[in-house]
Amino acid sequence: MELPLGTETVDVQLSEYDVTVAEPTGGDSVDVRRAAERALEEPLGRPLASTVDPDGDVAIVVTDVTRTAPDDVLLEALLERLLACGVDRERVTVVIGLGLHRPMTDDEIESMLGEHADLAVNHDPDTVVEVGRISAASHDSSDGSDDVPVEIGEPVADADTVLSTGVVEPHQYAGFSGGAKTVVIGAGSESLIGYTHGPDMLARDGVRLGRVEGNPFRETLDEAGDLVGLDFVLNLAYGPAGVLDVQAGEPRRVVRELAAAARDAFSVPIDRQFDAVVCGVGAPKDATLYQATRGATYVALGDRNPTRPGGRLVVPAALPEGAGEGTGERRFYRRLRDASDADSLYDELRRGYEPGAQRAFVVARVLRDHDLVVTDTDSPAVVEDCLMQAKPHVTDALEPDDDVLVVPDALNTLFVDG
Repeated sequence: MELPLGTETVDVQLSEYDVTVAEPTGGDSVDVRRAAERALEEPLGRPLASTVDPDGDVAIVVTDVTRTAPDDVLLEALLERLLACGVDRERVTVVIGLGLHRPMTDDEIESMLGEHADLAVNHDPDTVVEVGRISAASHDSSDGSDDVPVEIGEPVADADTVLSTGVVEPHQYAGFSGGAKTVVIGAGSESLIGYTHGPDMLARDGVRLGRVEGNPFRETLDEAGDLVGLDFVLNLAYGPAGVLDVQAGEPRRVVRELAAAARDAFSVPIDRQFDAVVCGVGAPKDATLYQATRGATYVALGDRNPTRPGGRLVVPAALPEGAGEGTGERRFYRRLRDASDADSLYDELRRGYEPGAQRAFVVARVLRDHDLVVTDTDSPAVVEDCLMQAKPHVTDALEPDDDVLVVPDALNTLFVDG
């Protein structure tokens, strides 16, 4: 069996085990460029021409290197549409939505955006402007805060029109990513990241993988997007066969439309639990331990956990960048490295943590019930530092009598009751 590892695959021999493979089968692929043009012609809500001032400045926020997206194709389609609306290319700034991840290099930006790389700037989370405040009480907060500042990077705050590309994919907290999230988190500051990713928010019932409606995390992002002035988005969703659909228009409507399609495509019924669950990740997520652990947490903390209590989650991950070099990644690593055990770390983080450390909180939550084993990695010492186990290969993480579930694409599989 071939499983993703970095940009390639690793051969895993599981003939000696009782193996079940979880592979979503729904959805056909579309041509991204044609689908983007169709979406811009038939948007959900107002057309782009009615949202832009031809004489104004435009900021387009795009995803960073941690997400797989044809940003060059989506950006090209948007730029052509803007030109048709009378907006010259020179009035456009492309902002790379880093959040608290590391800046992208010039080579990475050129590889991602091609001939439009010259328009791009990395978001600087230390250079932001407050554009409004969100009432924490309206989201049933118990942390004593009256409101939360919404701060956004200067290129976005200074723009007359704010647009975004993005991917609507399963997300641990937002239900699905995309929409306002690309802008308010990707081009925002620690204030909103700290609030939305804090233990009070993440402990709420509605904050979970695959849920959009009734999700306080998603509601907060959408409200922040209104304050930022996010006018129009061009997003896509993946399916098992490739890009499933592309939609454009009003951010909330786009997310809900694409999330519904993706949920149908990625759902896998499950009627029992397994001794070991092998979670495929691959590039770009398995470049860092911070991102690769999503494979395990998405499986274990979804609506239906297929891993038995005390069972193992096994993640093949290359980890060429170790834990990761961004601010959030370093905080994640320090929290896990300095912890004595998962229970005490969870209790400590439940009382609060700095933005970025939320991934340590979620990992600790999983580690209280399951072992997490990372295999085939370039950074075994980093893994062992973080309350996890490192093994050479997937089979080294399995026991002879294990009932094994293999999830080739753990980040895009939603388990439901069978």
